[in-house]
Amino acid sequence: MRVVITGASGMIGQGVLRECLLDPDVTDVLTLGRTPTGQTHAKLREVVHGDFLDYAAVEDRLTGYDACLFCLGVSSVGMNEADYQRITYEYTLAAARTLLRLNPDLTFVYVSGQGTDSTASGRTMWARVKGRTENDLLALTDRAYMFRPGYIQPMHGIQSRTRAYRIMYRVVVPLFPVLRRLFPSSVTTTETLGRAMINVVRHGAPTHVLHSRDINAVGAAT
Repeated sequence: MRVVITGASGMIGQGVLRECLLDPDVTDVLTLGRTPTGQTHAKLREVVHGDFLDYAAVEDRLTGYDACLFCLGVSSVGMNEADYQRITYEYTLAAARTLLRLNPDLTFVYVSGQGTDSTASGRTMWARVKGRTENDLLALTDRAYMFRPGYIQPMHGIQSRTRAYRIMYRVVVPLFPVLRRLFPSSVTTTETLGRAMINVVRHGAPTHVLHSRDINAVGAAT
């Protein structure tokens, strides 16, 4: 299995990258982003690219892949809709269209979020934009899967790049087992999320939109 990972320097992307590098079925990993990950591994290659709307300059390095695990994303806090849509919708669809053209059988796994608005017409801006993104990805290919996690606990030393989130995650660590028992439909980990993505590429999933409970079930499968 050969995979492309976007957003590999973010918290979710770090977790997905870790699981891909550990999984014996994943033979090659290509990270695609503006900056290197800082990691070295026999499986790992990196493409540093600054224009997420145009991949023409690096297309020759994006062929022969089985999946894209799309972890690139930003918080909508403080952003206007046009800027958020450019990053959340336009960047995602540009990558999907390019990679599917170069790899017609590619599985595309997109990290969305709990509360995404499938009607793409609700009052909450981020949910509306994510809903439109999901809908257009699902229209592109029947090998698209939308992951809608709620709370994600970072594992194995992985950290958010946002200081406030790092503090929050440290506070939650001792409470996480309780949260997982009380809210199984809203809680997962970076490890389980990464395992679930790999298993979706490997086996598919019973639904194309996976919530935390689905992610946990697929991530636990062998």
